[in-house]
Amino acid sequence: MEIIKTNIQDLVILKPKIFKDTRGYFMESYKKEYLKSFCPVQDNESFSKFGVIRGLHFQIPPYDQAKLIRVLNGKIMDVAVDLRTSSPTYGKHESIILSSQNKKQLYVPKGFAHGFICLSKTAKILYKVDNMYSKKHELGIIFNDLELKINWIINSKDFLVSEKDLLLPKFNSINNPF
Repeated sequence: MEIIKTNIQDLVILKPKIFKDTRGYFMESYKKEYLKSFCPVQDNESFSKFGVIRGLHFQIPPYDQAKLIRVLNGKIMDVAVDLRTSSPTYGKHESIILSSQNKKQLYVPKGFAHGFICLSKTAKILYKVDNMYSKKHELGIIFNDLELKINWIINSKDFLVSEKDLLLPKFNSINNPF
């Protein structure tokens, strides 16, 4: 497994070694030694259609979560926004294309908001989390906050966003515990 640093400290891309032959392929998708401080407790799976934007979501302590995201089928642009006030990249984001073809994964540590947009006809996403879901501790940021300058890379007429996510506050309005 190759660990690729991003422009944001602690946010890393994992690129697996893929062993292919005439039968198909084999790869390790997770191994504890690659992310020593990450101890997943739950796997989540989502299915999305083209243009679906999910996020930008996060949970506050004591239910804050680190996530390891991978795409089982299809293609997404995954986005992580640094919420850590002491970080030199506070308020900055990183985006990466994750797909069933490139098999890359994104590790999003605690202290980040996370979201994605589906770029293929459909996509199935699997993510491991290191803490349980708590509705009471769930927060988010509106996906199209101009301050974040996220380029969602498709025409906005194709966006499909839940009512709940459309009501999320702007970055400067969140009660940030990080």
